Amino acid sequence: MLRTPAYAAATAGAPLAPFTIERRAPRAREVLIDILYCGICHSDVHSARDEWGGGLFPMVPGHEIVGRIARIGADVASFAVGDLVGVGCFVDSCRQCEPCRAGEEQYCERGMTATYNSRERDTQLPTYGGYSTRITVDADYVLHIPDGLPPDRAAPLLCAGITTYSPLKRFGAGDGREVAVIGLGGLGHIAVKIARAMGARVTVLSSSEAKRDAALALGAHDFAATRDARTFKRLARRFDLVLDTVSAAHDYNACLGLLRLDGTMVLLGIPERPAPLAAYVLIGRRRRLTGSLIGGIRETQEMLDFCARHGIAADIELIDIARINEAYDRMVRSDVRYRFVIDMASLRGG
Repeated sequence: MLRTPAYAAATAGAPLAPFTIERRAPRAREVLIDILYCGICHSDVHSARDEWGGGLFPMVPGHEIVGRIARIGADVASFAVGDLVGVGCFVDSCRQCEPCRAGEEQYCERGMTATYNSRERDTQLPTYGGYSTRITVDADYVLHIPDGLPPDRAAPLLCAGITTYSPLKRFGAGDGREVAVIGLGGLGHIAVKIARAMGARVTVLSSSEAKRDAALALGAHDFAATRDARTFKRLARRFDLVLDTVSAAHDYNACLGLLRLDGTMVLLGIPERPAPLAAYVLIGRRRRLTGSLIGGIRETQEMLDFCARHGIAADIELIDIARINEAYDRMVRSDVRYRFVIDMASLRGG
């Protein structure tokens, strides 16, 4: 076993602090990755503070991982030592159910094995995430990071990138279609870039008028402030697709009213409480309300390749790991543009 420096929450809500974990040497189909960068997802905060319940502690968060392969198992043919690779939100699945066979491992009927706060399928040991200097992962759940993607800015694509790419592709954000992105945070800013690259006409809706210039600079064609009561009337029945990235409580009915006939609204954020929904807002214009959860390994690789071709990467603030608790507090205040990424050299001491 390999003693590995990490940062962990010892108990629910405890500040993250230095911690040592054990990583195994790679088995036949596994690779050992030296982690270079790890993005900080808002779900890391929820999990470390056990706001969703069911947390396994001590917990080492992190599922937006970019690093270089240090060792490979005897049966690994798809990677070589030195390759720049990524690991996203899960590291295993049953591989036998219909979603797994279809390349939709995130919907595994027996439950995907999350990169952290989960248990390995064979050993039942807890999984530890990317706030550490290395990780051992089955090669089938590892992604190639294409040339041209800056490694630090590529890290958030392993969660925020695929979370937005998958529904934008599935529900047709291209060919001049009108797409609204609600919320301009870690998910929303990447959604704007990807939708624009797909050929959509993109409008950002935000509660903050102060984000107008930033939205336009990211490539949005238009911006509207949701606190202006006139916005929902002015934009009624305008959009083919609405991507809702907001986790705070808000009015789904008003947002659905933005859709034209046969339009689709996709939920990506998870508010703490269920929201009321009026049936006629769907029935009256044959609208669809759906959700989407990250993406499978095949689609995640497709997303990375797409982003490399179009020069898309996350806008980040790179931090030393000693600032992790400050970063968590700032994320809760939405005080980051748009994603914190940890430089793991700060944990290795080099």
